[in-house]
Amino acid sequence: MLLFRSRYALPWRIGSALLLVVFFPVLAQTPAKTAKAHVKVETIAPRQEDVATLDGIIKAFYETISGPKGQHRQWARDRTLYIPDMRFVSLEMRDGKPHAEIMDHQTYVDRTNDFFVREGFFEQEIHRVTKAFGNLTHVFSTYEMRQTPDGPVTGRGINSIQLFYDGERWWIVSAVWDDERSDNPIPKEFLP
Repeated sequence: MLLFRSRYALPWRIGSALLLVVFFPVLAQTPAKTAKAHVKVETIAPRQEDVATLDGIIKAFYETISGPKGQHRQWARDRTLYIPDMRFVSLEMRDGKPHAEIMDHQTYVDRTNDFFVREGFFEQEIHRVTKAFGNLTHVFSTYEMRQTPDGPVTGRGINSIQLFYDGERWWIVSAVWDDERSDNPIPKEFLP
C-alpha cells in the first residue's frame, strides 16, 4: 500500500502502510524512480502482542508504517513481523500495462521512509476477508490512506497478505497490493 506498503499502497506495505507510499496511487509512481538513502534497521525481538494472534499481526502491519510528519517509522518492529526473505509486491499500471514492483523489506524501507517522514502517512484497515487452510492464512485487507489521522482519504486499495502460524507465533510471508483506480474499483465484497 505506491511502492509503499499499504504497506503497502504507496508504491507500497504502505502497510502501507507499503505502504506505502501513500497514498498508494501516488507513492507507487514516485519512490521507484529515485534513489533513496539507506535506512539502518535494528534487529529486535518481536512484541508478543504483535505476533501472538492474526489480529495482532495485522494491526502491527498498519501501525508500524503510520505516523505524522517528522516521526520516524517503526522499521525494527515492522521487520519482526516477516519471515526472512519475505517479499512485497506493489502492483501498478505502467504504459497501460500491469507492472509488479518486487521488493524485500530493506528495499521497501529505503524507498518509502523519506516520503513517510516528510509528508506524514497513515494507512488503516477498513475491511478484511480471511481464508485459511491448515497453517496457511490469506487475508484480503482493504485499506484507506491519509496524510493525517483525521485528514481526507487520499487513496484506497487492497493488501493481499499471506501468513502462517508456526505453533508459537504468526509470520507474514508476503504482501501484495493494488490501489483503487477509476478502472479498478474495489468490489463490494471487499468493502465494509
